[in-house]
Amino acid sequence: MTYHPKSEFLTEIQSRGFVADCTDMQALDERLHKEVVTGYIGYDLTASSLHIGNLVQIMLLRWLQKTGHRPITLMGGGTTKVGDPSGKDEMRKMLSVEQINANANSIRQVFARYISYGDGPTDSPLVNNADWLDELKYVEFLRDIGKHFTINRMLAFESVKSRLDREQALSFIEFNYMLLQSYDYLELYRRFGCTLQMGGSDQWGNIVSGADLIRRVDAAEAFGLTTPLVTRSDGKKMGKSVDGAVWLNEDMMTPYQFWQWWRNVDDADVGKFLKMFTELPVDECDRLGALGGSEINGAKVRLANEVTTLNHGTEAAANAEATAREVFEKGGVGDDLPTLALSQDEIGDGISVVQLIVRSGLAKSGKEAKRLIADNGARLDDAPLTDAGLMLDKGALTNPIKLSAGKKRHALVTLSQ
Repeated sequence: MTYHPKSEFLTEIQSRGFVADCTDMQALDERLHKEVVTGYIGYDLTASSLHIGNLVQIMLLRWLQKTGHRPITLMGGGTTKVGDPSGKDEMRKMLSVEQINANANSIRQVFARYISYGDGPTDSPLVNNADWLDELKYVEFLRDIGKHFTINRMLAFESVKSRLDREQALSFIEFNYMLLQSYDYLELYRRFGCTLQMGGSDQWGNIVSGADLIRRVDAAEAFGLTTPLVTRSDGKKMGKSVDGAVWLNEDMMTPYQFWQWWRNVDDADVGKFLKMFTELPVDECDRLGALGGSEINGAKVRLANEVTTLNHGTEAAANAEATAREVFEKGGVGDDLPTLALSQDEIGDGISVVQLIVRSGLAKSGKEAKRLIADNGARLDDAPLTDAGLMLDKGALTNPIKLSAGKKRHALVTLSQ
């Protein structure tokens, strides 16, 4: 039987499909109903940008703040030095401290678009677990914290068990990760009164261990809540595209490319994605998601605009939509397409169209570009491109040219000034 919460936060996220498991839904609901609750999600700093697979968790923190509670975006400056084994077949690549810190600064810029930082009662404080993990004394940590964990229980958690079942190596440093994440929760409880940890379903074991540690060490009640793994209608993980991850940072993916990804989602995903990644009322999300025929395309444009506005701003969303209309409805080049600017030295006596397709990001290799042309999937200024040996000189690039791969992926090539 589905529990019907009283608190605004749980009511909202449950209706939008965010809830997979909770340690005690009724007790958490009562706490949320009567007081401001501080909740956190931890983010390891393995890249300079998060991708849209992380958007579920970011929106969860945004809803926590919008409903009157305090979110914490915990930067994993300490845990990134160890590496979370959850869902991984092999040990993560070790990053330098300088790279980890640079990633933290880059990722925090994205969070600031969704979450209000500051010193107010519902503002998110700036927190990095390196502040306490870097200061740990190992023997004292094992004595004070390690005694609350049994090897038997740790081996039973999915993040460890699945790796061992596949006979993949699990390093000792990764095996410690559960203790460190649990200790993070304890520190956040002591420093900020944090009583809720949230995360993806693959984090359930670590989250439960943290809540249990707070109960054992400080005799206090703490909660855990996880979100389901979000997959597309084709069964693929959220956040992946033909070319890899769909990044949130503008320097990793242009707002136009970001907008296009949402505009091109499968019809069956529109309603679900509207509920999870926008703030439109649930009834409106359901209405838009149920549209059929050509009307569903309008719902996809609404989805792309809403998500891009949150992540990149209103102007970026409007520009992306205008460019798409120019490209697809009028056959123009648009002014917001990914652009490859070449110097005259780079062009020299001429440059092959195959090289341009690769350098503009429409193909990963020359072989792939040639196959695209052979399969009639490439176009030059909206005309079929059939000659893989075509060379373009400076004169051909006096005005920008548009290259296309299929019907939905485009790029401009121009001379740099």
